[in-house]
Amino acid sequence: MRIATRHGRSVLVSPDAASLIDVAEASRGRFGPEPRSVYDAWNEFVDWAQHAPIGFAAKGIPLLLAELGAPSPDPRQVFAIGLNYRDHADESGFDHPTSPPTFTKFVSSFTGPVGELSLPTATVDWEAELVVVMGRRAERVTADEAWSYVAGVTVGQDYSERTLQLAGPAPQFSLGKSFPGFAPQGPWLVTPDEVAEPDDLPIECRVNGETMQRSSTRQLIFSVPHLLEHLSAALPLMPGDVVFTGTPAGIGGARKPARFLREGDVVETSIGGIGGLRQVCVDAAGAGDLQVTA
Repeated sequence: MRIATRHGRSVLVSPDAASLIDVAEASRGRFGPEPRSVYDAWNEFVDWAQHAPIGFAAKGIPLLLAELGAPSPDPRQVFAIGLNYRDHADESGFDHPTSPPTFTKFVSSFTGPVGELSLPTATVDWEAELVVVMGRRAERVTADEAWSYVAGVTVGQDYSERTLQLAGPAPQFSLGKSFPGFAPQGPWLVTPDEVAEPDDLPIECRVNGETMQRSSTRQLIFSVPHLLEHLSAALPLMPGDVVFTGTPAGIGGARKPARFLREGDVVETSIGGIGGLRQVCVDAAGAGDLQVTA
């Protein structure tokens, strides 16, 4: 099953990704329209969706990627994991972590799968990521059972303004990664049962057609199940919560010389079996005027 958000309402995506069905209308108000309400009743929703006569052919709305938002647009909590691919830790000059480095991206940075990326400075970088959305409250879950708590997975970008992110004396990861539009996700959520190898998904990022990142989630230092085990040991994960799981090698800031996004650049991010994102970079008003105080 694939579920998306269109104009702030939950929708089901047809198997051929050509049309949508509004969840609230199809369920006669039992579920939705708010996406969070669907995640809060995830088990019941999945049971309904598997047995309801969904008339995509007769009642479907044409799917336009530009109308879609993030699959879980207003989570209670957002988690992001740093240095979670071996090759990315290596290119960043860090030892492989022994526990997942965790920060957040603020929800105001969330956006849909396609559109413009406004560049606030000349040091904006790309980071392709697998994103996990929770379907059940998870507290002290084990890695063996973790996937059963997941609603689905989607494609994400953890765009990062490196100047602010790395400013001292204490780095500002959450601020540097939370400018408007810095967390595109989508185009839809794919439930784990429809992903053949959820722990081995090919992930790629291209800028102007040039491949910058290419890896597999098999290369994660901490797999999705182990991340959920670690996070849920500290606090409960709630339905609809979003977890950015980390990025592989190939970021712009690690290149020699460093390469950052410029006006007109086109960033395409894809994960096999899920889908892709596409952003066109534009200069923000006052770009380059960011003041960072150490």
